[in-house]
Amino acid sequence: MKKVILVTGATSGFGKAIAIKFAKNGANLIITGRRQERLLDLKLKLENEYQAEILPLCFDVRNAREVENNILALPQNWKAIDVLVNNAGLAAGMHPIHEGVLDDWERMIDTNMKGLLYMTRFVAPLMVARKKGHIINIGSVAGKEVYPNGNVYCGSKFGVDAITKATRIDLVQYNIKVTQVAPGAANTEFSLVRFNGDQERADNMYKGFKPLLAEDIAETVYYVTTLPDHVNINDLVLMPTAQASSMHFYKV
Repeated sequence: MKKVILVTGATSGFGKAIAIKFAKNGANLIITGRRQERLLDLKLKLENEYQAEILPLCFDVRNAREVENNILALPQNWKAIDVLVNNAGLAAGMHPIHEGVLDDWERMIDTNMKGLLYMTRFVAPLMVARKKGHIINIGSVAGKEVYPNGNVYCGSKFGVDAITKATRIDLVQYNIKVTQVAPGAANTEFSLVRFNGDQERADNMYKGFKPLLAEDIAETVYYVTTLPDHVNINDLVLMPTAQASSMHFYKV
């Protein structure tokens, strides 16, 4: 029987690559995002290339009511979710704390923390009922060590780190695995979103070294789901070879 994988933020970056990786390896997927056209394009790609069954759900993880309504309305055959990948997230702005843009703060906290919490709140009971499942939260090295002007983004990812640990404790009695995958510098739409569409500034973030790619994260997320039933990876931090910490790079 094929596994059912739910991936949030599947319209680009890590989420899209993760969806492709699981479909390629025989899973059926629930893919979520706010961009309907991209969701439908990905659905067609995964169905045509990998013969996967795909359920696209267009909603905003920041909206608790939308999350609840979509999860509760899942057809019965889609409720047996084996893996929830809480991937939806973003960085917005890079200002010192005294110059921060409040809208940027709200977007990061609402997406990175509250969206993850809402998804977990309504998907986890389905796993508890089956005493089976795996929740994977996409964190960041920014949730391990802060860096200049990273204030609220780092705070939101430190929150993901803590929430993941707490979720692991709460759900261990139900045989549910919980994992955080925390990437370092990765070249996706991340910096383009952070710098409000400034392509040149986004590109400059990755000059002089080879960053992680979305496919690297997808490989890692898939890997942690392939281990024996009695093995759980709690926390996995990965960086480009040229990155040693949030602020230390070897660039040429």
